[in-house]
Amino acid sequence: MASNTHQTADAAHGGADAAGMPQLDFSTFGNQIFWLVVTLVVIYFVLTKIALPRIEAVLSERRGTITSDLAAAEDLKQKAVEAEEAYNKALADARAEANKIVAEARAEIQGEVDAAAAKADAEIAAKAAESEAAIAEIRAGAVDSVKAVAKDAAKEILATMGYKADAKSITAAVNARMKG
Repeated sequence: MASNTHQTADAAHGGADAAGMPQLDFSTFGNQIFWLVVTLVVIYFVLTKIALPRIEAVLSERRGTITSDLAAAEDLKQKAVEAEEAYNKALADARAEANKIVAEARAEIQGEVDAAAAKADAEIAAKAAESEAAIAEIRAGAVDSVKAVAKDAAKEILATMGYKADAKSITAAVNARMKG
């Protein structure tokens, strides 16, 4: 009997070994299909009720964040364009103002230079007139001095030659010679 029990146990174990893997045993397919369907249904409900709504919420949130970031970037880009236009306008205004100030400064300096030149010209003309008057006086004095020297020299020359001439005839002779 002991060997019979042992054979029954071997048959139970050996029979299973002879059939192969338990998953491929046709006698257990009904059980396996039932639990497969239950597992798939549970996975389907877990995915549709828990996982997929969470994933959809995350994707929606990301989509909203991206959309708002793009809108903010567009607003910032528009503000940057407006700021650049304002900067360029301010730069152009500053250049125009600087050119205006330079032109006014040039005109003012030119006016001062012209006034100083006119004053200098007037002073030069006055000094030239004074110099001309002084030169005329010197010429007149020189002519008179030459006449006086010529009279004295003629008188001395005539006296050394032994002639005596009166002052009136010597003055007439010198005047005639000076006229040309």
